[in-house]
Amino acid sequence: MKAIQITEFGSTEHMKYVDVNVPKLTSKQVLIAVKSTSVNFGDIKARYGNKGQKTPPFIPGLEAAGIIERIGDEVTSLSIGQRVLAFPHEGSYAEYVVADENLTFGLPDFVEFDVAGACGITSFLSYKLLADIAKIKAGENVLIHSASGGVGTTAIQIARALGANMIIGAVGHENKYPVALEAGADHVVCYSDESFSDKVMEITNGKGVHIVLDSVGGTITAQSMQCLCNYGRLVVFGNSSGTYAQLTTDQLHSSCRSVLGFSFATTRKEQPESLQGIAREVFRLLESGQLHIKISKKMPLADAAAAHQLIESRQSTGKIVLYTMGI
Repeated sequence: MKAIQITEFGSTEHMKYVDVNVPKLTSKQVLIAVKSTSVNFGDIKARYGNKGQKTPPFIPGLEAAGIIERIGDEVTSLSIGQRVLAFPHEGSYAEYVVADENLTFGLPDFVEFDVAGACGITSFLSYKLLADIAKIKAGENVLIHSASGGVGTTAIQIARALGANMIIGAVGHENKYPVALEAGADHVVCYSDESFSDKVMEITNGKGVHIVLDSVGGTITAQSMQCLCNYGRLVVFGNSSGTYAQLTTDQLHSSCRSVLGFSFATTRKEQPESLQGIAREVFRLLESGQLHIKISKKMPLADAAAAHQLIESRQSTGKIVLYTMGI
């Protein structure tokens, strides 16, 4: 089969479109003919050697949509020929992937392959962050960082569907304001501004927000604490800035605020069963039209290096889908 391999850590010149063996499956796994996958920021971190324990050569990618071609002897909930979304073990930038039964989800007929290949990480992650980690309540105000990206635009929509009152998107540059607003944000601020926390407090009439979703880290995390109201929850689920903030317990005690952490990779590994219910909720939101996955570009798998370059340029919005067999 054809696949993209990272042959060395570093630049996209080390992403090669090569022939490799079709992966073998165990008794509790399925073999999937991939129709689509997508580029996530975690793929770029993996390429640089900053995520996970993989060493080159390896296939990058976290999610794939396609059709089951084979099933293991102990698989009971899935069947050959079924349309699925999956989180495979060994990368998704390939024509075939193997995934565990409990990390493979049957696709309803109304979910197209391009949407399925783009929505797994962003929608499952966003729903998990808001509903299970932050435990959002109807009427609460939410601040979402990187609001023009795949996770950001998805989290805005899911926050609205779960009853958020005011949603504030934070972006790295003013030219990304329209994307966050189109996704449903009520207000947008620029976190490259030193005073973005002051603007959030002004927007909320000095009350602050109940929830902050932070994937940026560093000084953004530190400022985000200043935006939280009493009993507010700061959820840290990434550090695209490359650094983590240092917070102190005096920022939590009398204000009753909380700092929560989440890793989708850890959850896939240690609590995969928790994602089954989330899949049902995500598909329900897609069917009702409350969730729309913004796909900015569709590119052939062979052009994965160019897709990475586009993501790293910070000029992309929404999701970039890579296709293998025409979608």
